[in-house]
Amino acid sequence: MKKKDIKNTIRESLGLKEESEVNEALVVQPKPFRIPTEALSAANIKNHYSLYEQYGKDFNKISAELDGVNRASASSNHSAFRSLKIDEVYNLNATYLHELYFANIGDLQSEITMDTLSFMRLERDFGSFDAWQMDFLACATASRCGWVVTGFNVYTQTYMNYVIDLHSINVPIGVVPVIVMDVWQHAYYSDYLKDVKEYTINMMKELNWNVIDQRFQRTDKIAQVVRS
Repeated sequence: MKKKDIKNTIRESLGLKEESEVNEALVVQPKPFRIPTEALSAANIKNHYSLYEQYGKDFNKISAELDGVNRASASSNHSAFRSLKIDEVYNLNATYLHELYFANIGDLQSEITMDTLSFMRLERDFGSFDAWQMDFLACATASRCGWVVTGFNVYTQTYMNYVIDLHSINVPIGVVPVIVMDVWQHAYYSDYLKDVKEYTINMMKELNWNVIDQRFQRTDKIAQVVRS
């Protein structure tokens, strides 16, 4: 569906008639993903993908509503503007975090080797690849429904692991994600019950290092720009 058609659908669902009322709305569209994983059931993946699609739909609705909200009535207590802005970040983060996650899992053939940029940067900033793995797993265990992200921090110029609760709590500033793991219970409960550690270990065995290494290459270019 084209973005214009999506906007028209959103406009009609909200009862908005004038084109100008939604002319600034940002629209996200779901991407297709093929995840040939042995660590997750087909039913789990199907349900998870549907949830990802819903986050995008919710964001599109919020984006459209923000075009017509009364900003003069904004307040820190209860106001439509405040609620929409909070929900905007929540659903946008949820959409893109899922896309990063789906893209970097489910590769049964991919392996990291010592000559890849991914390996060299993780070894440089964590001391060893094993140390990165241990810290990443600890972050997954420490999360309270959320995400574990290995990201490049443009301020410290290093790769670090981050624990993000929900989709928008403890989100670091100036960080470019390179490895993303969903540790919400919906990501693993149907296959692993509450054992987030076993889930994470199995998913780490199927990380798509080809995709991840491309992300490291892009962040290295960002690092060069920041340093210049």
